[in-house]
Amino acid sequence: MKDSLARRLEIAQTIVHEAARIAMTMRPQSGRPQGTLKHAQDWLTETDEKVENFISQQIQNAFPEDGFQGEEKGKTRTGTLRWVVDPIDGTSNYARGRERWCVSLGLMEGDKPLLGIVEAPCLNEIYTARLGHGAFMNGKPIKASTVTDPKIAMVELGWSHVSKIDAFQSNAKAILEMGAMIRTLGSGTMALVDVASGRSDGHLEMAINLWDVAAALVLLEEAGARVSPFLRDGGLDQMTPILAAAPGIADRLSQTLNITLL
Repeated sequence: MKDSLARRLEIAQTIVHEAARIAMTMRPQSGRPQGTLKHAQDWLTETDEKVENFISQQIQNAFPEDGFQGEEKGKTRTGTLRWVVDPIDGTSNYARGRERWCVSLGLMEGDKPLLGIVEAPCLNEIYTARLGHGAFMNGKPIKASTVTDPKIAMVELGWSHVSKIDAFQSNAKAILEMGAMIRTLGSGTMALVDVASGRSDGHLEMAINLWDVAAALVLLEEAGARVSPFLRDGGLDQMTPILAAAPGIADRLSQTLNITLL
C-alpha cells in the first residue's frame, strides 16, 4: 500500500497541475462575474465541469479500480479507495478574476483521508500530503502556527448560502472578544490550508461539503493542526461544520465556539 500511495500521489499531482493549467486558460478577467449563480454567492462556471471531467478521466485511466466523487457529478465510480475532487474551490473568487481559488483532490479509504493535493495556480502554490509522511508546500515542509495568544491570532470565518446570519454574527463576536482578528476570504479549502501552513491560526465553516475538505484533512493532520470530527459528525454524506486550529489556541477556540476538537 505504501508504494501504491506514493505512486498515486505522484501521478495525481501531475493531473492536478494540468487541471490547474486548464483552469488558468479559462479564467475570467476581473469585472462582472462569469458563470451561473446556483445560490447567493454560490457560482458555477464552465471551468468547474471541464476540470472535474478532466480529472475524473485521468484518474480513471491511471487507477481504474478506484472510486471517484466530484462536486458537480457526485459519486460516479466506486472502489476501496475513493478520489474526491473540488474542481474549483473559491468559485466566487474565480468568477470575478480574483486569485484566491484552487483545485483540490483528496484520496480516502472509507472515512480515512490518505492523500491530499491542493494547487492554487495564481499564487504559485502546490500543497501535498500523504498520511504519515508530512505536509508540504512547493516541496517544503509546513506546520501549523505556534501562536498561543489569541490577541495575535488570525481566524477565518467562512460564509456560504446555508450559513445563518445570527450564527455567523454570534461566532464573529465570540472570536473578536477573544482578541483574535477575523478574515473571510472566500475559499474553504484555502482557509484550511492556511491553518496547515501556519498562515492562519484557525478556520470555522458552519457547513461545508466533503469535496471542500477531503484534501485539506490530511494536510491538517500532517501539519499538526487540530480539527473537529468532521467525518464522524456526518461529513461523508452531508454538509457539516468544521473547525481547524493551531494547537496553541485550539482549546480556547474550541471553548469559545463550543465545538469539540480531536
